[in-house]
Amino acid sequence: MDEKGWALSETVWTRLDRKAGAITEFTVRQLRHRISTWVVLSVGVLVMALLLAFYIDSIRGGFEPYDNDGDSEDWDKDGYPRGQEDKFGTSDWDGTEYPGSGYYEADGDIDWNDEARFHSGNHTWHGEGYFEADWLDTDYSGSRWSGIVDWGDVEPCPEGQIFDEWWPNWGEACTYDDGSYFVSGKFKASGSVNVPENYYMEWGHITDEYYVEPDPASMYIDEDGILWDGEDVSEIMDESKCDQSFVEGRTVFVCEGFEVDDDGDCLLVMDDSNNNGIPCDVIWVLDADGDEIIDIRADYNVNEDPAESEYVGESSHRTFIIGTGKMAFVMLLGIFLPLFLALGLVRDETENGTLHYLLSKPIHRAEFILYRLLGYLLLTGTYILVLVLLMALITSLIGPGESLIRLSDFPVWLGIGLATVLVLAAYGALYNTLGMVFPKYGVYMCIVIGVWEFIMGMFTMTLPSATVPMLSISHWALQMIDAIVLIAWPDTLQYSQMAEAFGFDSPLPFFWQPPVHTLETQSPVVALLVSVVVLVVVTLGMMVIGQSSFKNREIM
Repeated sequence: MDEKGWALSETVWTRLDRKAGAITEFTVRQLRHRISTWVVLSVGVLVMALLLAFYIDSIRGGFEPYDNDGDSEDWDKDGYPRGQEDKFGTSDWDGTEYPGSGYYEADGDIDWNDEARFHSGNHTWHGEGYFEADWLDTDYSGSRWSGIVDWGDVEPCPEGQIFDEWWPNWGEACTYDDGSYFVSGKFKASGSVNVPENYYMEWGHITDEYYVEPDPASMYIDEDGILWDGEDVSEIMDESKCDQSFVEGRTVFVCEGFEVDDDGDCLLVMDDSNNNGIPCDVIWVLDADGDEIIDIRADYNVNEDPAESEYVGESSHRTFIIGTGKMAFVMLLGIFLPLFLALGLVRDETENGTLHYLLSKPIHRAEFILYRLLGYLLLTGTYILVLVLLMALITSLIGPGESLIRLSDFPVWLGIGLATVLVLAAYGALYNTLGMVFPKYGVYMCIVIGVWEFIMGMFTMTLPSATVPMLSISHWALQMIDAIVLIAWPDTLQYSQMAEAFGFDSPLPFFWQPPVHTLETQSPVVALLVSVVVLVVVTLGMMVIGQSSFKNREIM
């Protein structure tokens, strides 16, 4: 009776609702009372707890400053870090060369094509030639790779014509019967040199030694940071330094000169590896709207040593969420929960002898399959939703940032939950159909498919545009997550570009790449809709195949 006391009519929809509710409730109760269900769900919770434990431990430890370019190291153990030796032009591989040790200055040379091939004097020599010595500095020495001749290791010259029958090694000398030498390398001596044609000899002097205070190694850690703070792209966009251009058919802005070489290690060689005619700078390529960085072209040794707390903290947080969403939720729970819970939705009732009783009621077989799947999705979907919300709450509280809670994390986690539920529906329909069509071998086929899906998921993360992974369900779910991340965190593309451009040790480019199924619109919303449609079509298609196989089957 309604509120006015009138009798409510009995319609096909009311009967449908009762049947749906009954079968769905029966399925949920059935799954809930299975020990295997709780074991599988508990394993999922345990996996998430372990992942959170590792993440919390890494966050608690903070991000220690890391010398990305290695210029704080003192490889030759002379007390001076490589960055300081680079400033003074001394070698960090030779302990006899250090700031203030004196450096070589050239005074003259005999080039390979000079007419005059002789010279005498008391010098520091660099090159190759026949040498008659009046005096040798046997104390002048260096490391193995310095090229300095060790006069204590001189042996007789081999027989035959030099450069025809034998070749000297750099940093070595040999002696002839008349007491002269053939020298190849660096040495200090007084005497006369005869340089063979097509070869070279240079002479000069070593400056006086003076004391230079060694710099602390910490000076060369985090000393060349990124000027952009990762938040406002307009900071990069300077109209005086930006020109409209085209990249891969897209209208973009190419902005030059925004970054500088803070520590000066690029200026030592004036590198211009981005080929824009400006040494030691960075080209930032923005989209036509100027609000998204789509490419970064950095000269070598520019912005190569930023502060980890400014970049790695945010990058690692996003990597954890994306990686957990893809690996743990979609590829672990999404693939294996249906294997344990959906495979026997109809098959087990046949084996238990209860299917004929259920189908004796006024219910269509297609409805029965649908309601069984709805019951399975109600249980697993609720489980995934609760798990996703717990993960979102914990990570948003402990993640980097000035606010108490990171609200921007929740859309990503909810998107991960949606992708996982759609995957559970697709795999559930697939596994259930295989269990009905192949009662004896269906479980083995599902295991093979699960392994295939996992492998295709890994290929999707490394090669998202490859064709073969598109034949898998996991591919479209992972593309969903990529699209959702770009919608919720538009600057994720920029963090990924920064990792690749400046050589940061960040796993973000592995776990996340821009979605590829945008129908040439470059819109993540389009990619999201395409993936959702594909997963829904796969689910409905598997249900139709299962219903077609089941509707005419005789129930024993």
